[in-house]
Amino acid sequence: MITDSAIKKGLSLGGLPDLESKSASERMEWAARNYLDQMVLTTSFGAQSAAFLHLATRENANVPIFFIDTGYHFPETLLFAEELTKKLNLNIRTVRPLLSAQQLEKKHGRLWEMGPAGLEKFHEIVRVEPLRRALSELNPNLWVAGLRRTSSESREKLSVISSSQSRLKLLPLLDWSDRQIGDYLRLHSLPYHPLWSKGYISIGDRVTTKRLDEVKDPSELRHFGWKRECGIHDKV
Repeated sequence: MITDSAIKKGLSLGGLPDLESKSASERMEWAARNYLDQMVLTTSFGAQSAAFLHLATRENANVPIFFIDTGYHFPETLLFAEELTKKLNLNIRTVRPLLSAQQLEKKHGRLWEMGPAGLEKFHEIVRVEPLRRALSELNPNLWVAGLRRTSSESREKLSVISSSQSRLKLLPLLDWSDRQIGDYLRLHSLPYHPLWSKGYISIGDRVTTKRLDEVKDPSELRHFGWKRECGIHDKV
């Protein structure tokens, strides 16, 4: 196994096992066995987040889970977060931007309406900087996230295990299909996000998310089609 000091220096992943061939449960078992007190999870409490959070906390029930409260979430997202936190007894650590929504708009205006560059700056302020700060403060050796290859073209070439800055990054559900997620939710009596049934199949901030019936192309469901990702998995 690669040593903690090597992880901190961002060295080769060559000493790690072949997690691509393992199941999602086996990947999390490996994580808990090797990084029980040195890992964090992140969640946006999106449409299908319950599956990831349930599976990822079975081996480590008290693992810290970062949730970025951007100030722009749908009220339904915050309610879903509260209900799922109670149902699964999650160790949620809410992280917030340095500026409130009111302060941001007073200082910068409605950045998300200012083209791709404005949207990029918006995400840097409300998502990227808060998560970067939280990870820096806790300084975990392993970051576990719920990304899946089927979610977007930009995620198709991701690996189950990779290095991210000075830590490892594990994506246990990376190769799961929507059907597998749905089957898992039903098997464990877990809920979808409440907005799922209202046509929101990809759920982010209320100012940058559209229902399926509001767009001509699925690429426009998030961020007006300018970009698919918010940036935290590219820049943190």
